Amino acid sequence: MADIQQLKDMVTQVRRDIVRQVHAVNSGHPGGSLGCAEFLVTLYCEFMDHDPSFNMDGKNEDLFFLSNGHISPVIYSVLARNGYFPVEELATFRKLDSRLQGHPTTHEGLPGIRIASGSLGQGMSVAIGAALAKKLNDDDKTIFSLHGDGELQEGQIWESVMYAAANNVDNLICTIDVNGQQIDGSTDQVLDLGNLQAKFEAFGWNVLRIKDGNNVEAIIEGMREAISLSRKRKPICILLHTEMGNGVDFMMGSHKWHGVAPNDEQLEEALAQNPETLGDY
Repeated sequence: MADIQQLKDMVTQVRRDIVRQVHAVNSGHPGGSLGCAEFLVTLYCEFMDHDPSFNMDGKNEDLFFLSNGHISPVIYSVLARNGYFPVEELATFRKLDSRLQGHPTTHEGLPGIRIASGSLGQGMSVAIGAALAKKLNDDDKTIFSLHGDGELQEGQIWESVMYAAANNVDNLICTIDVNGQQIDGSTDQVLDLGNLQAKFEAFGWNVLRIKDGNNVEAIIEGMREAISLSRKRKPICILLHTEMGNGVDFMMGSHKWHGVAPNDEQLEEALAQNPETLGDY
């Protein structure tokens, strides 16, 4: 268990990793990655029972599935900083023959990655399958997943939401990154999602909100509540309210940084706002 300052130091370093990865190859998705840094650091360092030595079965481990696979820079950084593979490998992001593809894939055998993700809407189905497998195997561990709010415009999500509730998949905690932005603009403008809490509750889920999803203390409190609601015959949804581009002031709150890399000057500005804490690769 890390203390709060250790978690915040990790978050700062993960932000540096994110902007450096996308800058080096002038491609990638920094906005959503930065917005989810606090959540994924806290999940992996505080709540998940996981083994960096890694095997695909994940027996007797909590499992995490990233559905919105375009935010790969943040999951790669968090996995590396938790010992799944050498931190130095982050320098190969999106390069030819790298295991760190723009969207995570499995055929490279990258530790920590159990599904290929990037085709939006599929991750919840996989998470439900894993949760049911845990039940069949009398494995009491928990399945966690992360989804973008724009991703909820995919129909497969709502089939999954209906299935999970109907089958009492109560060892599943799905988090929605509610940043209100997607590649073409705000979610309200592109396709209004309406009242997400009411929708999930209408489908039979337990729903809670983390209103400050970029605050480590708030995430810890919210995750504790979510875990306390598990095993009560309902799947759990966390509505995690984040800021796209959080921690880099000129990226914050704008859909324009969904999939654009910083130039040299912007990289230096981003790094200046996030001083090195754990050592760069």
